[in-house]
Amino acid sequence: MSNRTFTRDAPGYAARTARLVPGLQDMYRMAGILLAEQVPASGRVMVLGAGGGLELKIFIEMQPDWHFDGIDPSAEMIDQAHRTLGDQADRVSFTQGYIDDAPMGPFDGATCLLTLHFLPREERLHTLQEIARRLHPGAPLIVMHHSMPEGAERDVWLRRNAALMMSHGIPSEQAQKSIETFKTRLPILTPREDMALLEEAGLTDIQLFYAAFTFKGWVGYRHSSA
Repeated sequence: MSNRTFTRDAPGYAARTARLVPGLQDMYRMAGILLAEQVPASGRVMVLGAGGGLELKIFIEMQPDWHFDGIDPSAEMIDQAHRTLGDQADRVSFTQGYIDDAPMGPFDGATCLLTLHFLPREERLHTLQEIARRLHPGAPLIVMHHSMPEGAERDVWLRRNAALMMSHGIPSEQAQKSIETFKTRLPILTPREDMALLEEAGLTDIQLFYAAFTFKGWVGYRHSSA
């Protein structure tokens, strides 16, 4: 089983992501706060989709004694993460690959941010199950990705998302084209479906912590019997 549907382009990734995701830096900090509720002072945290190093940079600033395992399929994105982190890159053990290539841990916490919306449902479930399998019982997993209702309501949210893009200076034609791209290329689930997958993967006490137009973020905890 391989997650070959998960790809991102490295050039301009950081600047582009900051323009497209509302409150991106604060979302990373919220994720760090949620992790810190359970991760010990010298804990080990897995970051799936770590290329670029954006969340890693903030987590490292917030927690000087944590060690991180960063997993990403793109060598170019991992190189970018090294550049982003500078002399802090030695706080991270990078693995080029997908969840099946990740160390078994066990980890004290994990994140998977801006990643799962690239994966079809079954591949997404497998990814979540494999993350959960690598966590200590009770350890937190934090996810954030596109998640929105189906049908006409989805169209409304996609138009709003396009309007937000235009407010950041993205040309109207490009923003409008993104609507069709979302519909045809991203296997976006509804919030109800996303929560059901988290439960099926062995997580409990699932809570929504972030909602910004088409983006949703949840925290859940590895069940003791997962």
